[in-house]
Amino acid sequence: MTGSASAEWWRPATVGAEWGSGEDSPAPFWALLAFTFVMVISPQTFIPALAMFRPALLAAAIALAAYFLDRLTHHRPLQVDAAEIRLAACLAVWAVLSVPFSLWPGGSVWILLEVYLKSLVVFWLLANTVSSVERLRQLIWALTIMSVPLAATATRNYLSGALIQDAAVKRIAGYGDSLAGNPNDLALTLNLILPLSLSLLVCVARPALRALLAGIIALDAIAVLLTFSRAGFLTLVVVAVLAACGMPGGRFRGWVLAAGLMLLLSAPLLAGGYLGYLRTITDIQADPTGSAQERWRDMLAAARFVLANPVFGAGVGMNGLALNELRGQTWRMVHNAYLEYAVDLGLPGLILFLLLLGGCLRAAWQARRLADQGALPAEFAAFSDGIRACLIAFSVAAMFHPVSYHFYFYYSAALAVAARDIARRAAAPDVRS
Repeated sequence: MTGSASAEWWRPATVGAEWGSGEDSPAPFWALLAFTFVMVISPQTFIPALAMFRPALLAAAIALAAYFLDRLTHHRPLQVDAAEIRLAACLAVWAVLSVPFSLWPGGSVWILLEVYLKSLVVFWLLANTVSSVERLRQLIWALTIMSVPLAATATRNYLSGALIQDAAVKRIAGYGDSLAGNPNDLALTLNLILPLSLSLLVCVARPALRALLAGIIALDAIAVLLTFSRAGFLTLVVVAVLAACGMPGGRFRGWVLAAGLMLLLSAPLLAGGYLGYLRTITDIQADPTGSAQERWRDMLAAARFVLANPVFGAGVGMNGLALNELRGQTWRMVHNAYLEYAVDLGLPGLILFLLLLGGCLRAAWQARRLADQGALPAEFAAFSDGIRACLIAFSVAAMFHPVSYHFYFYYSAALAVAARDIARRAAAPDVRS
């Protein structure tokens, strides 16, 4: 390192700037993988004694401490230079500023500390620790393998009749106490992993591994259908279209067409009037459960609230309280992440989120464009396509899920930021000495 670089080690790394000698410590990355395992697989559900150790918090704390120790010890920049990280910070600051205006300030503080800030910390850590193609590959493989217990549980619940009790439409139970704890979130989790798994399938040459990946992808897709999630079905269709048209060479087009044909032939065999239930996507009034009608009324009520409160909104996580005042006390949150931001944080919060989402989509596209310059392994282009497809899938799913402050988006967003940084450093080798 030069003297001036050492004096300014706290500044974000920029293309062409000194990064520091040696490789990053792998400890923060592996701690984040452990955190991901806990969040997805939820081992404390099956081994209750683990709950007392708060394994997710423990893994995240180790990752954070190891990251800072590595950066401070070796005088490396604390973060990559990314506009998306600054946008996320602005959104967090706006959320904090909204607390005094919240319908329930104490509740907003709880959402901030227990949900939102944790998502932002993981976003920041992932964006900075997934610093090589090897780590990106390892993370995608880990997520793909972690999807297997989720999909297998969904299939087992369907075949064994493990259903949600007192539901108007018989639907399978979710996966434990995790990100996939209810059928809708289970479908969302699998749909966000599927594009990444497909990107692996593009790269793997060994027939045994290709067969394994194809089997996992098929199991995940079937599990999404078995959740009877309308949002999950729509998002799965989007993933399939992206796989057919957006992956390198369109090599999945034939497989997608074959899978679509099999779906049409097998859908009538699924219990509970599956096709009839899906028909309510376009015919809201046909939903016998009343769920589609309620969600539509909630979205209209949310829009009215935003028009009346365009600046600060109801406060972080308080959209349910705001809707109670407009349509009666049902305590339902609006099932639309965009409206959730608008109701909670006003139009400034929604605009900041849209800028963040657009920036992450652009980051994935830039990573893909830089990959074409030939300085990176061929697999990196497929990974960039998979990350972009993952973000597009979330953009669609967000219209049906109240997941504004959870890990779903911020995990995918971090991968986009990390991929672009990897590509930039490959295009400018003097970034890391």
